[in-house]
Amino acid sequence: MNLKGVRACVLVEQQYQEMEIWYPVYRLREAGCKVTLVGPEAGQTYPSKLGYPCKSDKAAREVSADDFDLLVIPGGFAPDYLRRHEAILKLVSTMAEQDKVVAAICHGPWVLCSTQALKGRKATCFFAIKDDVQNAGATYVDAEVVRDGNLITSRKPDDLPAFLTAILEAVAERRTVQV
Repeated sequence: MNLKGVRACVLVEQQYQEMEIWYPVYRLREAGCKVTLVGPEAGQTYPSKLGYPCKSDKAAREVSADDFDLLVIPGGFAPDYLRRHEAILKLVSTMAEQDKVVAAICHGPWVLCSTQALKGRKATCFFAIKDDVQNAGATYVDAEVVRDGNLITSRKPDDLPAFLTAILEAVAERRTVQV
């Protein structure tokens, strides 16, 4: 799939789940996307749950939804840290409001719970945050991937192939419509 020119944002914070950042980053790059790692601070190295480093390219306060076509929120415990930053929440909220592709896996929907993005939508997540997702207004569906318009969610690392397939398809569809 050729997605040359698509601008993807992958959020990063400490305690991220390794596969849930690196699998999307490499698959998106392989498809031709320009991937930017965005964290609370630019140039900061964030350790994963196992200590694997991920260095942010940009700080959330330095970017806007206009800079990206797609946003990926990884899981692990990182989402609990991500949602503590107003600039992160503004970026996620604005991208969702602009109907851009917003994808979250595992605990990633925790960030969405701190926005209005889940209200009236179908979504999935890691089972431990199911109540949070429902309390944020979503209808929970237990499936490896749930796509509701621009919103794509998955449950766990095992779902990554289906998660990325859904993301790539959604972005390709939006490019076709916009051309």
